[in-house]
Amino acid sequence: MFNIKNTRKALALVGIVGIFAFAAGSTFAADTDTTWQKDHPRREQVNNRLANQNKRIKNEVKAGDITTAQAKSLHKDDRQIRQEERDMASQNGGHITKGEQKVLNQQENATSKQIGK
Repeated sequence: MFNIKNTRKALALVGIVGIFAFAAGSTFAADTDTTWQKDHPRREQVNNRLANQNKRIKNEVKAGDITTAQAKSLHKDDRQIRQEERDMASQNGGHITKGEQKVLNQQENATSKQIGK
């Protein structure tokens, strides 16, 4: 028959198992990110700059320093740089060369100068 005490115990057990499963998954994801970052430092640097520029664009819109149309154009530029980074990496076993990183950084510099104008 249905027993409230056993149901509560079962629910508590399911909750505990869920917490451990989530923690294990989070740890694995963190380890994967760290390994990826260590194995692809040039790509990480490029992508960190793109993420920073994305934040800057959002802040400039909030502050009213640029219009949403300008932000849309800047985001489009950043997406194109990100796609180019992925294309370059796919041609070199997941890595980008120093020269490719330099080209991507120059493109990011050009976009960066447009933020907040």
